[in-house]
Amino acid sequence: MTIQSTNQLVALVIFDIDGVIRDVGGSYRRALADTVEHLTNGAYRPSQSEIDTLKAEGIWNNDWEASQEFVFRYFEMHEMSILPAVQDTIGRDQAGRGGVAIAYDKLVAFFQSRYRGTDPNQFTGYICQEPLLVDPEYFDQLTGAKIGWGFFSGATRKSASYVLEKRLGLATPVLVAMEDAPGKPDPTGLFAAIAQVTPASKIPVLYVGDTVADMYTVVKACQQQGDRPWVAVGILPPHVQETEAQSQAYADGLRHAGAAIVFENVQELTPTAIAQLVLQREEG
Repeated sequence: MTIQSTNQLVALVIFDIDGVIRDVGGSYRRALADTVEHLTNGAYRPSQSEIDTLKAEGIWNNDWEASQEFVFRYFEMHEMSILPAVQDTIGRDQAGRGGVAIAYDKLVAFFQSRYRGTDPNQFTGYICQEPLLVDPEYFDQLTGAKIGWGFFSGATRKSASYVLEKRLGLATPVLVAMEDAPGKPDPTGLFAAIAQVTPASKIPVLYVGDTVADMYTVVKACQQQGDRPWVAVGILPPHVQETEAQSQAYADGLRHAGAAIVFENVQELTPTAIAQLVLQREEG
């Protein structure tokens, strides 16, 4: 992106990627379910609603760690001998939780084989099937309205860069990815993204995400740097918009976690909407 000078910008928007910029219901979440199913030898596959419930706890933004947590909880609830098919990945010993130890590197490798694919030189997995939730022109609208923007995501840098640069065609966007900062809700990565766009500025910041952890990130950012206006913006991921009841329940969860407003699609966060949210925050 072309960074505008600090004194020109009227606001700054930092975006999460998964569930906001791209639909990961059939990719990251599918790989998560595949991984749990594999590590329980087909005995358990979490549903979308169960994944939402886990993520609503606000600390499972990393899907590898979420996969591991599902497996731990499954074996804590079910007395079950480990079958030969998964003995190389899970084993009963004294080191793991509840007597179950997981070879995390093998968990990650299996997850990535589904999400990225098995070709080390190019993406061939579920990532290739992700629908985009935003048009490139949207970011031109923000720039034209003197609104800076960037990305802070729990996705790996290669995965995030693939969608931002190759699929959306954004030129060298500001990006803080999994490898660059602690996981959300720690706001360190959010601060790093802000610093790359507007160093030493105190202009209003909106962080846009689709999970409770994203909203908690803004809450923690405000606690640590309360000398600037912060606005948490929630986005409903596509998989929760199948029914009005699902949408309402998910939106309520985001608001309870700190969202000032919740949209069905990120492009509803127009420059006019941003100006209104900033004004409300400053007046409130």
